[in-house]
Amino acid sequence: MRRAAVIVGWVLALTLVARGVGARELEVFETTLENGLKVLLLEEHKAPVVTFHLWYRVGSRNELPGRTGLAHFMEHMMFKGTRRVGGQAYSQMIRRNGGRDNAFTSQDYTGYFVTIAADRIHLPLELEPDRMVNLLLDANEVERERSVVMEERRLRSEDDPTSALYEEMRAAAFKAHPYGSPVIGWMEDIQRLDRPDLLAFYRTYYVPNNAVIVVVGDFNRAKLLPRIREAFGKIPRGPDPPPARSVEPPQKAERRVALVREDAQLPSISIAYHVPTLTDPDSSALDVLEVILGGGRSARLYRRVVYEQQLALNADAFYDRVSADPDLFSLYATASPGKAVAEVERALDAELDRLKSEPVSARELQKAKNQIEAGFIFAQDSIFSLARQLAAHESVAGWRYWKGYLSGIRGVTAEDVQRVARKHLAAENRTVGVLVPGTGSGK
Repeated sequence: MRRAAVIVGWVLALTLVARGVGARELEVFETTLENGLKVLLLEEHKAPVVTFHLWYRVGSRNELPGRTGLAHFMEHMMFKGTRRVGGQAYSQMIRRNGGRDNAFTSQDYTGYFVTIAADRIHLPLELEPDRMVNLLLDANEVERERSVVMEERRLRSEDDPTSALYEEMRAAAFKAHPYGSPVIGWMEDIQRLDRPDLLAFYRTYYVPNNAVIVVVGDFNRAKLLPRIREAFGKIPRGPDPPPARSVEPPQKAERRVALVREDAQLPSISIAYHVPTLTDPDSSALDVLEVILGGGRSARLYRRVVYEQQLALNADAFYDRVSADPDLFSLYATASPGKAVAEVERALDAELDRLKSEPVSARELQKAKNQIEAGFIFAQDSIFSLARQLAAHESVAGWRYWKGYLSGIRGVTAEDVQRVARKHLAAENRTVGVLVPGTGSGK
């Protein structure tokens, strides 16, 4: 029954999109406190719940060589206690009151969130200002957490051949920009980070003028805003954090890396192209191109390379437009047993060549746009997803890029898709990573 309901929901959403009925207008209130803290409030009264997000505009993009992993390590330490609230007490207080909390680190930002009953909003208003200012960063806790972070890196990256290939491919794709380093950091750097590194990072980036609060849910804005001012307004503004100055130079020739792993069962390939971010007009067409290539089993890559040619077990595309600096548009596939990865690469290239030489049909274009719009609308049904959308856009470029997203998608033409494919998915602009099982034969 649940699956049937989901299918009916998707059909309804796609029908509404096809008829030109978009998401309802959401009234986002924006203000900035005197100390520079940005506040975005969005009332949603469908359930007595609120989600409170506090994001800092700092991620691996802001790290220096030899200090990778600082932003992620700092995220862990934010749960290790202040002068007023002991280690583990933060999460225990939230969960005893029926809420959930967590955090995440990306290339561009670090986000902390609490989702809780609306009448418990006082908890994040009490706890978050405290750890913005009074974090202990106990030396013993730093050492204990270092082991946790190192084990996390082993599990997520070093013991996973696909993740290890992704790291190697990104490191080759970026020669100057910190996007070439993993968010979790290189193991050698994690081993050397110490309390003074973390303290300097905390004092530099965890200041109100480098943060944004986003609250979505069942509250009254006129009552909540004064409480936010009271809780956070007394925190003094910090010095403006240093800007991330690294700029990736244009790539002029294809780069290739091969990773031989005894624990890999099948060869796989990842092909990445440098592309612009959401502030560039091309980003909307790149979003549509991603769905045309990799938007499910009826999309071009899966239909052609997996289903018809039976060369790969999977084939997909990925583009994350919400980044502070230009990032990558990626294709990836895992070869079927007995198939050479070179065959898979040729098949992926053939699909790109077809896109560049033949405009997509009106039906295929509209289908991709409908998928994007339906997904965007469905995400807004969750107050958490809605808050995350707002916070991510605000952190990298401003939340109004989120507000204008659908109009950009609706305006994409077949000519736009063909143009961005020719412009950005060029041979000299790509980095190819190949995972080779065992012997290095590539088969």
